[in-house]
This record gives sequence, structure tokens and C-alpha cells, in this order.
Amino acid sequence: MLRTHTSAHEVEVFARGERRWLLSADVYRRDEIDASHYPVFHQMEGARIFSSNASGISELEDDNAYLSEHLARSNIIIEDIPHITALNPRQEAHDPRLAELVAQNLKLSLNSLILKLFGDGAQVGEAEPLRVRWIEAYFPFTSPSYEVEVFFRGNWLEILGCGVVQQSTLDRAHVPDNIGWAFGLGLERIAMILFSIPDIRLFWSKDPRFVSQFTLGQISTFQPYSKYPPCHKDVSFWVPDSGLHDNDFCDLVRDTVGDLAEDVKLIDSFTHPKTNRSSRCYRINYRSMDKSLSNEEANEVHDKVISRLKDNFRVEIR
Repeated sequence: MLRTHTSAHEVEVFARGERRWLLSADVYRRDEIDASHYPVFHQMEGARIFSSNASGISELEDDNAYLSEHLARSNIIIEDIPHITALNPRQEAHDPRLAELVAQNLKLSLNSLILKLFGDGAQVGEAEPLRVRWIEAYFPFTSPSYEVEVFFRGNWLEILGCGVVQQSTLDRAHVPDNIGWAFGLGLERIAMILFSIPDIRLFWSKDPRFVSQFTLGQISTFQPYSKYPPCHKDVSFWVPDSGLHDNDFCDLVRDTVGDLAEDVKLIDSFTHPKTNRSSRCYRINYRSMDKSLSNEEANEVHDKVISRLKDNFRVEIR
């Protein structure tokens, strides 16, 4: 069984008596194909818990005041949202005031972490502050839950998910009289921002032009080398009656051509007005990290994708 997240280890770590901790591990996901997604990556999990009593409230209030003052003096723009809403509720087992304080502490702590990581590494300055935004989310192990994004290379890049730990997790860890938060972040995403690495596939490259640029313990800006040219190929088909999820299509492409697929985009879809059949057109961008692909080579791998698409999902190619 391949783990999809590091949250699977929360109970055992809390049960050891750890009140604030970090751990990292490899995780596996079915995901889209583009420059910032890969089916295997490394995730870091972090968590902190507080006593559910007057002492815990005092600790939270003091920590929140300190972190708020620190962030107010820093060159960071935070697009925040309410800590708790009807669609992102506190847990019934939690005292309303305590839940609000913990959610606030989570945000202040992670905003401070992001500032520490990216304040210099993201090359922000007085004229260009670090931009962070919070988004409501759903995760089975936390409530309320959030995703956090950083503005990078002209786009918002999701770097972590987080929330207030489900009380049932703490109960199973035999620390029931506590409340806390947890987060999980993708280490490759962090490195992409810190080192200005444009494509997540590069982390698996053995090209000396890539690996020779980095020194242990130092943050440097990645210097792009000559990139091999891309080759776009489209495939259009009628969707089978059983349906076809985007992730199923991306999985098939990865299984067939591996890292030759740089990205996959849905560029057209429509439903026939008479037959009510649905059609999709995907554009696959083929690009090797190691050599220049000829049009003939791209056609050959693309034909394999089409053949497997017909065999596996019984689609009708248009």
C-alpha cells in the first residue's frame, strides 16, 4: 500500500508524547500532468498541540500576540479568510474560543514559516513583498481546513494543506485533553520556489547540468540550460458511456510515455446536440529532459497512447 500523505503517522507520533514535531516521507498521488505535479514526491508533516485548559489558552494568546507583531513588521501580504465558517466549521468537541485561538495560531505560525523560507529565497524586496493567500479546503484529518498558496513566477502555487487536528486523532493517541493543528507541505514545491526551478521533473534528472548547480546547505538560483524543444500532439475522442476521469487519462499517459509527457491539457469539450455524446480533446506536450525528440519519435509514442486509450477505455477516436 502506497501512502498518499504523511498524516497517516500522526497518531503514532502524538502517542509517543511529542507535542510539536516534524517528519518527512515519500508519498504517491494520482494527479494531473504539468510542471508542478508528479506522481511521487516528498512531503513534510508538522504538528503542535496545546492543553485544553487555562494554561493552554494563555500559551496560545501569548504566542499569537508575538507572531502577530512579528508579521506586522514584515514585508508580506497575506490574503486571509475567516478562521471558522459554516462551510469550514470547528469541531463540536472543541470550545469555540479555544478553536478560534488554535486556528489563528496555525495561520500565524505557517505565515511566519513561509516568510522565513521565502522572504529572501523568493527574491522579494521592498517593492515586491511576499504574497501568500489562504483558501478554505477539506481534509479528512482536520477541521477547519485550509490550503496555502504562494505567488511564484506569475502564478499562485499551492505549497501546503493544514487544519485543526480531528479530536478523534488525539483521542486514539491517548492525549484527549489537548487541541492542536497540523500541516503537510510538498518539499519539491518548496525547492522550486527557493531555487527557481521551473519543472518538477528536473528533480529526477541525472543531467550534470542540473545536479552540479547545487551545494549542500546553500540556496542558489537555478540557471536554466538549453531546453530541448517541445512537440505537441492532440487526441480527440468520444467519451465512453462509462465515463473517463481526467486523472484516468493522465495515468494512462504517464504509464505509456513516462516523463516524456511534460503536460496534458484539456483544450476542447462539447456534447453533440442530437446524440448527446460527449467529446474531449487533450493536448499532450512531449519533451525529453535528455535529448531532442524528432517528430517521428513523438508520433510513435503518441500512437502508443492512442492505442492504449482505445484498448483500456474503449473510446472512439475522432
